[in-house]
Amino acid sequence: MEIKSVVTALAALAQESRLAVFRLLVQAGPEGMSAGKIGETLGIPPSSLSFHMKELAHAGLVSSRQESRYVIYSANFRTMNELLGFLTENCCGGNPCVPTDLPEQEHSS
Repeated sequence: MEIKSVVTALAALAQESRLAVFRLLVQAGPEGMSAGKIGETLGIPPSSLSFHMKELAHAGLVSSRQESRYVIYSANFRTMNELLGFLTENCCGGNPCVPTDLPEQEHSS
């Protein structure tokens, strides 16, 4: 994934409503969700949702399709995985990445 695409995707996700929409679509899976259902679930008015969907689509994070009179949006899992791959590329200097549970330091008074 190229740096410009990474920055565009991260910028699109760096807004509370768009992040919530994207996470909801990831949970919905490949079948996606209608625009109306997205707005209803997240409490986003149609005019605002339209703006947010345009930003996510521009970043390549969502795609849409027409089904009858409904617009169905789906997360673009390929772009999501490319973004995750870019962010974790060469993680931990080539060593397996494992969470480190550091013991809390006790504060002495």
